[in-house]
Amino acid sequence: MTATGPAQRHAQEAARFTELTESASAGDWTRPSPVADWTALDVVRHLVEWPRGFLRGAGIELPALTVDADPAGAWKQHVADIQAILDDPAGRVLSNPHTGDRPVDEAIDQFYTNDVWMHSWDLAKALGREPDLGEERCAATLAGMQPMESLLRESGQFGPAVPVADDASAQDQLIGFLGRDPAWRP
Repeated sequence: MTATGPAQRHAQEAARFTELTESASAGDWTRPSPVADWTALDVVRHLVEWPRGFLRGAGIELPALTVDADPAGAWKQHVADIQAILDDPAGRVLSNPHTGDRPVDEAIDQFYTNDVWMHSWDLAKALGREPDLGEERCAATLAGMQPMESLLRESGQFGPAVPVADDASAQDQLIGFLGRDPAWRP
């Protein structure tokens, strides 16, 4: 099933990430991830903490969540909080000095839901799984990011690209572009 709007896309991507968090055992949270100096727990913490600050730009104050004690539980609560906003955006606008004013559901969709999608690769790899982000979506995302590569690299959010073979899959090309080694293993 293809998701057609911000609420549906979030539900789909969050469900994939939820499956990963639920499959992790207590000892898995300290496993390294493909993100330099991050563990599996750090991946979840990132996806729970940064959007809560981001949403303050729309006047949305969500309660802080403690991820360390129960990463899967904190993730599920976070997903419910975000989904509630997407299910009823109530005309709220998110104001951000870097992105301007945008309807809150569009801002969540563009910045956060895509981050969940991409970080699902990191968490899956940290847990020793082989993720499938979808070849078409990876190719389209890569094509959209390549024209603004210098801006992305200057933001500090992406490391140097990791070279991959010219005939590599779209997923491996995207992962390499993002600064991760597609062949990374814990």
